[in-house]
Amino acid sequence: MPEPATVPPAPPPGTFEAVPTTSVPLPTSTTSAHDLLGLVLAHAELRPDSPALQDDHGRFTYGELARHVANLASGLSALGVGAGDRVGLYLPNSADFVSLALSCLWLGAVWVPLQVNSPPPRLATVTEDCSPALVVAREEDGAALAGLGRRLATPAEVVAAGPAEVAAGPARVPRAQGVPRAQGTDRDAYLIYTSGTTGVPKGVRARQDAVCWETCRTAEVLGLDQTTRGLAVSAFNFDGSYGLVFPVLVAGGLLIVPRREDILYPKRFYQFVVDEGVTFTSFSPSYLRLVMRARQSVRLAGSRLGALLLGGEECVAADVRKLWSVLPEVRVFNRYGPTETTIAVTTYEITPEDVASGHVPIGTPHRGTDFFLVDEGGGLVAGPGAPGELYIGGKQLMRGYWGDEELSRGALRNDVVAGRTLYKTGDLVWRDAAGRYMYMGRLDDVVKRNGVRISLAEVARAFHDVPGVTAVACALVDLSGAPGIAAFVEAPPATDVAGLFVTAEAQLPAAMLPDEIHIVESLPMTPQGKVDRRRLLAANGRTAWEGQAL
Repeated sequence: MPEPATVPPAPPPGTFEAVPTTSVPLPTSTTSAHDLLGLVLAHAELRPDSPALQDDHGRFTYGELARHVANLASGLSALGVGAGDRVGLYLPNSADFVSLALSCLWLGAVWVPLQVNSPPPRLATVTEDCSPALVVAREEDGAALAGLGRRLATPAEVVAAGPAEVAAGPARVPRAQGVPRAQGTDRDAYLIYTSGTTGVPKGVRARQDAVCWETCRTAEVLGLDQTTRGLAVSAFNFDGSYGLVFPVLVAGGLLIVPRREDILYPKRFYQFVVDEGVTFTSFSPSYLRLVMRARQSVRLAGSRLGALLLGGEECVAADVRKLWSVLPEVRVFNRYGPTETTIAVTTYEITPEDVASGHVPIGTPHRGTDFFLVDEGGGLVAGPGAPGELYIGGKQLMRGYWGDEELSRGALRNDVVAGRTLYKTGDLVWRDAAGRYMYMGRLDDVVKRNGVRISLAEVARAFHDVPGVTAVACALVDLSGAPGIAAFVEAPPATDVAGLFVTAEAQLPAAMLPDEIHIVESLPMTPQGKVDRRRLLAANGRTAWEGQAL
């Protein structure tokens, strides 16, 4: 971020300015070009004085943000970054991260989120794989990155490398001096690393037009506009976080980026939501569970929160029921989408009927995206009710895995539907009579016992409505060389384990009953807000099953 003197401070908590409601048309055709940065900069032309981006250092209006992004683009260029180059962002959630990502779009460069405090071996593996032209990090993190052998710069150094006259220019959309905006949208926006089945990180190449398409569909479905005040909760090294960041900016709203340590505790989260007038936020079901089990959750009743996106793992009906008991008017959306299909491919508004049934659909695919179900024999599932592995085609597919054509060919398949490239998800789903898709679990989290297919997600659901139980996670464990099912139940220490077995027997066939039930104080979470099953197993002295699940 620039020096504090150049960034106006944010107004006091509870101060909510009126903003003009001039709209920017969102692209609706799958065949037209989709310019993500252009949609954000359009608000600088129409509404330069409207608030755009805020963190604990201050706030940018759209005009100020446009000038700052232009300056950063000039600075990155001066530091040797060009179109197609990778830029590592070793930064916490901040306005710096968002501004630098936008400046990469300006140049046609590719940002690579690097998790702060990531284990050094993983960090080295990622940077060796993608060879970033520059890594941007805070000054205090320089020592941790020195051994990577990469060129480093702080956000302030990037700003300083750009011409001062851009930062001091008029409120209209500026031109980065000597650095015209990259033309064309058929290029990578970001490269994000996920863990493969071998444990080796693999870089997913997200196309700029795919990111823009997903962003516009999200803004459209949720009805975001210039009055939206979005709170960023999920870590920016998790691509699901971009399902909030960019829709808010494309809609012309205010994106509020707190320090993540300020919202890790429910009390601080409630304070942000109420004091900042948050109308929209997004995070994982595990994080919802965390904030709703706190006694202060009633504070949400006095908030302006109108919409919540849940994604990254299975949505549990009981969690939504608890939220609605405090905030009955909030719209809750279930999101589904592997990283390889760009952030999310469904955005389904949950209904009271869904919650009453105990099963929350993942919904139907976004416009421009298609779902296909494939049965065990490799044929397409024709009608409703039958499970199949989900294959996804259309606008939001990744370009492939960075530097690994063989792995890309295995994931992007051309042998399922003639003339189509489809992503093989590894997720087991089924379609109901209304055409909505229902998530059953990962194929590698499915076992067969005595010929019966068992989904760990279904086993976990058997405990969701037990009094005192706040969360459940199931994992495959090694039982003397055979796969077993362990249920980890977040509940008071005195919870009757035998009673939980009785509950399971009342809801599940014998072949689906867990082999073990462990009472835990809390379920550990990954930095992305999902249940960390490896830590859970290790903490309870169990060994993960590493064999074939089916």
